[in-house]
Amino acid sequence: MPSVPPPLLALLLGALLGLCGLPLPWSFLGFVPLAGVLAFAASARTMEGVSGRLLWSGVGYFAVHLWWLTAFLGKLFGFPPAGVLAFALFILEGLFLAVMAYPVARLVKSPQARVWALAGGWVVLEWLRFLGPLAFPWPTLGYGLLPSPAIQIADLGGVLLGSVLAALSAAALAGLGLSRGERGRGGPVILAALCWAAALAYGLTRTPGEGPEQPMRVLRTDFDSFGRAVGSLPPELQLPAQQAASVRNSPGEVVVWSETALTAPASETLLPQFPGPGISGLGTPRYERPERNSVVAIDAQGQITSREEKAKLVPFGEYFVFYNGILRPIYRMIENTLNFELASAQPAEMVQPLTLNGVQYGAYICYDSVFPWVARSLTRQGAQVLVNPSNDGWYDGWGVQQHFMMGRVRAIENRRWLVRSVNKGVAGAVNDLGQPVEIVSSGDSIQALSVRPKLLTGRTVFNRVGDWPALLLALGMIGYGLRLDRRR
Repeated sequence: MPSVPPPLLALLLGALLGLCGLPLPWSFLGFVPLAGVLAFAASARTMEGVSGRLLWSGVGYFAVHLWWLTAFLGKLFGFPPAGVLAFALFILEGLFLAVMAYPVARLVKSPQARVWALAGGWVVLEWLRFLGPLAFPWPTLGYGLLPSPAIQIADLGGVLLGSVLAALSAAALAGLGLSRGERGRGGPVILAALCWAAALAYGLTRTPGEGPEQPMRVLRTDFDSFGRAVGSLPPELQLPAQQAASVRNSPGEVVVWSETALTAPASETLLPQFPGPGISGLGTPRYERPERNSVVAIDAQGQITSREEKAKLVPFGEYFVFYNGILRPIYRMIENTLNFELASAQPAEMVQPLTLNGVQYGAYICYDSVFPWVARSLTRQGAQVLVNPSNDGWYDGWGVQQHFMMGRVRAIENRRWLVRSVNKGVAGAVNDLGQPVEIVSSGDSIQALSVRPKLLTGRTVFNRVGDWPALLLALGMIGYGLRLDRRR
């Protein structure tokens, strides 16, 4: 029987891991295929082999996890085969894993030790994906824990602490398979089991926080995001329908509209068309430069009382590296194809809560939800509830649900309720345990939903110290791998 070529086997193992990044009830078992990825890579005979196997595993992992990008690119260019361009990203992300694996394989020789160093390096690489202007931390192992009570440990060390639990479990399982016949090989497995028991016990004993309720009214709209981007769907066409859906049914209800639901020059301070008081995304007209993607608090008279800019711009969506430099010819070709001008928006220099009628709202826009530090910074400054105006109309498939999953973990990390008003996504409210309380996720027309989030205070361990617990544990796994290798 012919053997499976190593690149193909690595690709298949990575694809199995990618399936655990989808919104599925068994995604918390992602450490099992990850164990296969680590064991297969660590058992290669050469450093190049370790690096190459992790490269192809990474390509398979990212291809499945981010397959919705192929449909997005096909829709963007109006030519479905253009979706193949997404594979450039899949290969790039695989290369990052390969680059991480090469020095690990050089320093650590035994396969049993390599799995630990590679597992720790995987988590460190996830942390690095949160940094820099081209940051793209969409695939993170910790989100797979959402179907399990173990996800509640996110309030201790963020989503990366969930990644540590998954990576540690995978390394223990992979090491068990590679150490057959050796004494003491079951110790790491027992440690992983104890960690899971502790995480599950911690999660099962968490209870929702108590605080005063703030009635809010959120919308789920169904507009063509691409049409709006090229100007074929003027934002003004949305207003009558949104205004009708925003009619308040209870006293003191705060209306929330989605990302760029309103359009006005940056100097505008009066928005009488908005049925305030409430919070709305606010974009600038296409002719205004630089573009601004804001979220504003608006009182009952239509006056903007506070404003916040988007903190993290989407790479090659709102931010274009070397736009006026060496990549200008490529951008010009894309602009001619799409028939509209690409331009970089203006990011926030710092984030701070919006204030409306004495309540502090931690409002952040769409892609900001992917970065834990944004919600953490807002909560540290006193935000009592998180508000995420978003536009998920850019992509189809499970990308919408993945974005919602990230928001749920932001609620857990900071122990705050999360309210979402969104275009073509999941709108509604999530409690401070990350549990959806009342949501709407589908429909072909504007839908309104009244929710009653609780205003909470207090700070979690993660809110105080950030990613440090997870990062130190990841480095500890690398150190354990080095120590184990020296002993052998």
